[in-house]
Amino acid sequence: MTQFKQKYLDYTQTERDGRLPVLDGARALFVFFVGYFHIWQQSWLTPYLIGTGISLDFVARSGYIWVDAMLLLSGFLLYLPYAQANEEGKKLPRILPFYRNRIVRIVPSYYFNLLIMLLFVALPQGLYNTVWGETDTLRIGKDLLAHATFTHTLFPFSYTGSPLNGSLWTLGVEMQFYLIFPFVARCFGKKPLLTYAGMLLIAFGYRHYIGTLPDTTLLFNQLPAQLDVYANGMVAACIYTALKRRMKQDRWTEILFTALFIASACLIVPLLKGQAGSNGYDNIRLGQMSRRFPLSALVALGLLGLLYGIRPIRLIFGNRVTRILCEISFQFYIWHQVFSVQLKNWKIPASVYESPWMESDRPWQYLYTFLCFGGALLISALMTYLFEQPIAKHFRKGDRKKK
Repeated sequence: MTQFKQKYLDYTQTERDGRLPVLDGARALFVFFVGYFHIWQQSWLTPYLIGTGISLDFVARSGYIWVDAMLLLSGFLLYLPYAQANEEGKKLPRILPFYRNRIVRIVPSYYFNLLIMLLFVALPQGLYNTVWGETDTLRIGKDLLAHATFTHTLFPFSYTGSPLNGSLWTLGVEMQFYLIFPFVARCFGKKPLLTYAGMLLIAFGYRHYIGTLPDTTLLFNQLPAQLDVYANGMVAACIYTALKRRMKQDRWTEILFTALFIASACLIVPLLKGQAGSNGYDNIRLGQMSRRFPLSALVALGLLGLLYGIRPIRLIFGNRVTRILCEISFQFYIWHQVFSVQLKNWKIPASVYESPWMESDRPWQYLYTFLCFGGALLISALMTYLFEQPIAKHFRKGDRKKK
């Protein structure tokens, strides 16, 4: 028991080696929900609560909304070093290393995914012909240029009309936010209330404006529509830092924060059910925009509750398994959807029905879902440990040599 406690329970310390272990599980869970939504779009497999007949259909149907939680977590983790520096009176992180680390982390895997999709999926399968009616080398070049510069969310031909990888829109928004983040973070440190109010004003004003337009397809997921989500993550980082410095974590504190975590989770359920009940693309987009702020605020409170909650809950979210899942989550996110679509195109697994998802072929649905998750996890692990991390290690080694 002592050895188990040393290996696993101690891993759930609030902060360990500069990491917050419980957030590994949170990130993996957010990515899982989004991944399950994309796989559910192909399988139509309705999930049920294990051992009961209670349908969890609303969880699958609203899975895309957890992208907002991923962006909130990004805002939290990005601003945490700034919040700690401000709290301790230290120098703020430097701007150029921040950009360099983000580029090393994102760009090689992102470009590799684009290359594979172009050479082995889009061109051989004639997907550009299907989308555009004819192959146009110039338009393909524009699509690639937009994706290469992370501006593909700004153009209809590369956001809604590209056959490369629909999930990559999130990275476009993230990289656009990375571009302005060091400056936003400095403003936030000097004038937190004013900066927070400004980010909320831009987000609410932008969403209100595009809500009046006849078509919100291109606009509802742009960066201005997400600024309040990032802002809530940054506020959560400030609160966490302040509590860590001033609060004594005892048994009653853990119980209180566990109650906060449970209450936040319970309040999120009606939001998911309401979003899942939205009918029609326009109503779905408008519903997501109207729920964006309350969802991100509740997720932020839930993360704070999780960080200071009782040890068993922190063990569930922060352990060696969740750390691995967190490490491969980026690769899982960029590969899972395209892999599941290709698996379906290849008619794997086989079925007696031409469209087994429409016939509710449960054995096929279960096996297909298992293969999608299993294959995507395998690809993610290989890409993480044989491609992403070696590249990052190479650049870190170069930095040490320069120093």
